[in-house]
Amino acid sequence: MAERDAPALDSAGPAAPPRRNGELVFDAPWESRLFGLTLALHAQGRFAWDEFRQRLIAEVAARDRDAAGGAGFAYYEAWRAALEDLLAAKGLCAGAEIGERAGALAARPAGHDHGHPHDHEHAPLHDHGRGHG
Repeated sequence: MAERDAPALDSAGPAAPPRRNGELVFDAPWESRLFGLTLALHAQGRFAWDEFRQRLIAEVAARDRDAAGGAGFAYYEAWRAALEDLLAAKGLCAGAEIGERAGALAARPAGHDHGHPHDHEHAPLHDHGRGHG
């Protein structure tokens, strides 16, 4: 499938992602991964951006931004639900399969996003035991 240009993200309204000082904001690593996955699937031509956008708007509308009991509104939970719905509707991934895969990914320890067994050591980001210079 042909690659598509990156979609123009809404800057206001129900489909607009959270921003701080004009920059996208992600509260957890899974949110940025989900965002990137969505853009990559769109770029591969798996769906039209407006197909996703309309589902996102509907999902946001279905959630109460002023949830009683302090639960609050989680934008990327709405994004996730919209993407799952679209993937299932397109036959790209069944709902149960999405849930199983999401659970497996969520169970991984931080920093272990690759898909191979751990029969090796990870190098530290930096070694405090070595001198600089």
